[in-house]
Amino acid sequence: MHDEAAAAARESGDRLAVDGRAGARGAREIQADLARGGGRGRGGPAARGVGVGAAGREVHGSVAEIRGCRSGQLHDLPEAVQVDARARPYVAILWNNLGIEQEKLEGTRGSLRAFKKAASLDPNNPVIQMNLAHGYWEQRDPAMNQEFLERLIALAPQNPFPQVALADWLQEHGRLGEAARHLDQAAQRSADDPSAQSYLRTVTSKMQRTDQMESRLTSREGAHFTVKYDGDSDQDSWTIVLDILEEAYREVGQKFGHFPSKPMVVVLHPNATFQVNTGSPAWADGLFDPVLGRIHLPTQGALTDRAWLKRVLRHEFVHALLHDQQGLNHNALPTWLNEGLAMQLSSDHWPDIDQLRRHELSLIPLTALEGSWNELSSEAASVAYLEADSATRYLINRYGMHEVQQLLARLKKKQSLPAAMQAELSLSYDQFQSRWMAHWQEGRTKAS
Repeated sequence: MHDEAAAAARESGDRLAVDGRAGARGAREIQADLARGGGRGRGGPAARGVGVGAAGREVHGSVAEIRGCRSGQLHDLPEAVQVDARARPYVAILWNNLGIEQEKLEGTRGSLRAFKKAASLDPNNPVIQMNLAHGYWEQRDPAMNQEFLERLIALAPQNPFPQVALADWLQEHGRLGEAARHLDQAAQRSADDPSAQSYLRTVTSKMQRTDQMESRLTSREGAHFTVKYDGDSDQDSWTIVLDILEEAYREVGQKFGHFPSKPMVVVLHPNATFQVNTGSPAWADGLFDPVLGRIHLPTQGALTDRAWLKRVLRHEFVHALLHDQQGLNHNALPTWLNEGLAMQLSSDHWPDIDQLRRHELSLIPLTALEGSWNELSSEAASVAYLEADSATRYLINRYGMHEVQQLLARLKKKQSLPAAMQAELSLSYDQFQSRWMAHWQEGRTKAS
């Protein structure tokens, strides 16, 4: 669900490419909510602590002392305590609770070492193992593999999170049928969260349809992309598509300072079935689906208009790259900035946008362009892309790509866009919009 079935089971494609967010909740987002809820306890982070009884206090004092504890102190426990089979579960609890405190101060990366230590001391404690799984999930640690997740399912059979996490792992390895079955298992275990259950069932159905559709396609793998296509009609297209994407991988990745963490899947569709298979708006030329982590493209004209093909593929690749970089919090990225960066980083200059600049326009406030654009008319969508391109170009030219990266990093850490702009650019969101609009009007005046 690529970077999206975990946030509630949290809120789980673009252009004349829609980036597929459309208000849908993503797989990794659902897993994030499940991890925060089911894995850690519905009461929030504090619920993830494990109580220590009298025997535990004999090992290392009360749980309250954990706040002042350092990992070095736990390392300095007497050897007899560390190897004592009766004491190890209690020492594991101390490491687990230390991990929770470290996470509050340093984030997931700072807590992972303590959770690993706790899990090694007590491999059968489901709360400790679930906390480790959450840390692995946040950091995309390769240790969160099929063997680890199957063992976690055995330890916590009624918890939906490991089912969704395993479904995500299977999906990333091309095993959609098996992934759908685990999503269905997760849905059955999410009865206390109707929103998560409904979304999980929706994604399960989508994954089953995708599996059936892609089972008829031929698959070819490159260094960084897997292209799925109709073996008869698209034989010539896939090699061109792969060449363009590998070039984009090098050029855009270097310009943006980030490369995908895993191979990307690209699906080529006959024009007649593109909208039906993807659910894209009528005005979309291509689409990135964050739920299943796929770039979708209609193939008609791919061989006759290579300039169009290159423009759309690079545009969609940037969406996929941004999604990969932002991880669990990719939905915090406003659509106008997502689309604007796709246009700027892919050097995607549209002739129709240039023509539109010369017309009298009623601009849409950027705040109204933060969510899904799927319901926009073709005319409104053109204005939205024009504004996204202009505002993002102004942001990059005025403050530099480094500051834009820092802004994205703040959004990734769950800061709101207004708070991130104030902290990073030293101006409010309203001030940015006013200055951009003044710049816009000045450019139009000079052009006329």
